[in-house]
This record gives sequence, C-alpha cells and structure tokens, in this order.
Amino acid sequence: MGKDLERAIELLNGHKEYTCVFVKRETVFTSTRNGIAPLLSFVEEGKDVSSFSVADRIVGKAASLLYVDLKIEEVYGEVMSFRGKEILEKYRIPYSYKNLVEGIRNRTNTGSCPMEMAVKDIEDPSQASKILKETIDKLRKGK
Repeated sequence: MGKDLERAIELLNGHKEYTCVFVKRETVFTSTRNGIAPLLSFVEEGKDVSSFSVADRIVGKAASLLYVDLKIEEVYGEVMSFRGKEILEKYRIPYSYKNLVEGIRNRTNTGSCPMEMAVKDIEDPSQASKILKETIDKLRKGK
C-alpha cells in the first residue's frame, strides 16, 4: 500500500461525511456525494485523476469499472464486493478492503443496487459510464 492510499484512507476515516477521497502526492479531491456520482462526474468532466489512489466507502463492480476507466493507481474500499474485486484484479489495479461482501445492496436494503444491476453483463470499462448515466437518468425520471 502506497503513501497516497494510506493518506486517502486516513482522510476517509477522519471525516465521516466523505464518501471517497482521491490522493496523488499533494493533490487531494474529496466528495460527500453518494454512490458513483463523484466518479461519474470525473468521467463526464474529463477530470484527470489517473494515477491517483482512492479510498471509497463502497466499491462494487460499477465503481470498479469506473476506476479502471479513470486509470486509478490503487483502490481501498471499506466495503468491496466480490465482483468489484474481480474487475480490479482483471485490470491489475492493486486493492485492499475492510469488508468483502457478496454484493452491493440498494439504499433501502431491499435488493441489489441498481448500478450493480446495470453493469452486471458489462466487462468493458469504457462502456460503463454511458450505461450508468442512462440508468441514473431513468431512476430520476421514475421509470
């Protein structure tokens, strides 16, 4: 585990309002937005976070695909799913986690996370952001 990831984890643990922390040397990005929203915004804005280390509250397959697309250096998840772990392994991104779980649940804990369902058959990280954005748009419209 690199120093940047150690710092990202320390910041995540020290600020309960943070949902994810990106660190690369002296540059730090934090977010308090839930789910994959901060990752999607980085993709959509074309923000260069390549080679950053990330500490995240929840890392499922959807987040892992976005981390691959964003060219993240290494990832820590407080909670990481088996599918998220598999994607990081496949693309040789070093990872660590506090808790490894079978799958990521939705916010009401009544079923699977809709973002995970949206990418269950997706293996290409470059396709993930488009599918996830469409899913979010449909959920916002109540469809």
